[in-house]
Amino acid sequence: MSNLSPAKLPFDVTLMVRDTCLCLHVQRAARALARLFDDALRPFGLTNGQYSLLMALNRPDPPSIGQVAPFLAMDRTTLTAYLKPLERRGLVEVRPDPKDRRSRRMRLTDAGHAVLLAAVPVWKSTHAALERDMAGDPNRLRADLMSLA
Repeated sequence: MSNLSPAKLPFDVTLMVRDTCLCLHVQRAARALARLFDDALRPFGLTNGQYSLLMALNRPDPPSIGQVAPFLAMDRTTLTAYLKPLERRGLVEVRPDPKDRRSRRMRLTDAGHAVLLAAVPVWKSTHAALERDMAGDPNRLRADLMSLA
């Protein structure tokens, strides 16, 4: 029998990661922002992710799944799953691309446009309050985050 105990990671390493890990801090901030916007958009029956997806579809020409997935940093399968409840509510239509039947195009329905029109003022006021209350420069934060994506 050995009296050797397994090596353990020192607690100071945990504290160092807690205090310096950019990924952890971005994840925590993203969750807090998601809760904030989920609460704001709840009266419209939307999550922040659904709002972003509807906004990504608000284009002159219906985009393909392949065009929208990278914009939202999603894979195609995840995007397809996000579309299902919006389709069931009648906010989005997904149809085969007339030029390439293997591809599908997504478009907002009239109901989808109506919910976006109603939700935008709440998004704007929530966003303005968030930027007003931030410690740093929101434009700098946006630029820094965009440089990571």
